[in-house]
Amino acid sequence: MRTILFIPTLNAGKLWPAVLQGLNKQRLQPDKKVIIDSGSTDGTLNHPAIADFEVIHINKQDFDHGGTRQMAVNRFPDADLYLFLTQDAILANEDAFSNLIKAFEENPEIGVAYGRQLPHRGAKALEAHARLFNYPAHSQLRGLASIDKYGIKTASCSNSFAAYRRTAFEEAGGFPSGTILGEDVIAAGRIILNGWQLAYVAEAQAHHSHSYSIQEEFKRYFDIGVFHATNAWIFKHFGHAESEGLKYVKSEFSYILKHRVSELPKAFFSTAAKWLGYKLGLFHKHLPTAWNKRFSMHKAYWKA
Repeated sequence: MRTILFIPTLNAGKLWPAVLQGLNKQRLQPDKKVIIDSGSTDGTLNHPAIADFEVIHINKQDFDHGGTRQMAVNRFPDADLYLFLTQDAILANEDAFSNLIKAFEENPEIGVAYGRQLPHRGAKALEAHARLFNYPAHSQLRGLASIDKYGIKTASCSNSFAAYRRTAFEEAGGFPSGTILGEDVIAAGRIILNGWQLAYVAEAQAHHSHSYSIQEEFKRYFDIGVFHATNAWIFKHFGHAESEGLKYVKSEFSYILKHRVSELPKAFFSTAAKWLGYKLGLFHKHLPTAWNKRFSMHKAYWKA
């Protein structure tokens, strides 16, 4: 299978050398590697390991989660599989790509697959739990027949480490433009509704996690609320998120009590911030635009 890797960048920072090192160690290399850079000024594009990458330059204000990735695919469409990685996702071993691609080779019904995200080394308890809860140790195959089992998680996907079969991707219309986030979930949902399967491949692993402040958690969940409010069809077909949210909270507090009880106060305030942010996001159409922009992590969305 011919593969193309796409990585959006903007001042990739201190993790970038490790990301590139992880790429170079892969036993199975993509046939082409593409960076879409939004105006980095920290030397991201000067690293010698990107000498064999194609580089697309765009203005920072023009970046769009779905639209930018789709533009890159349109520029370089000649592949059987499109691979996506983010600038802070470090492939965990030399078989990360081959394990992800193997899913497509072994099952022609798979239209999209994504890998397991592990917490970065040294991650704090809240950060680690988020990855352990959302990315289990066992692989899953999801589709229309498994919605009753997995609910809204049926369409879960993350472009931090994911791959799309070209035929399924094009049939679903590719990535949308103008969404605040979740272009991967939208594409995955459409692919599943078209009758394809989604594979969560636990053997394909990358280290990727975030240590958010309480304020950042509020903003992130505000944006998730906006995403859900503007994509109601996901609820219609795959179910609602509230039950999964309650499971997450219970799991998080249990994990904190077992592993790092000192983080319990932060867990409490973080949960409250997420809940409030999410509810306000769902209600965003009734709020002034200036408030929405202030509450949001992705402020450029409100300019559009």
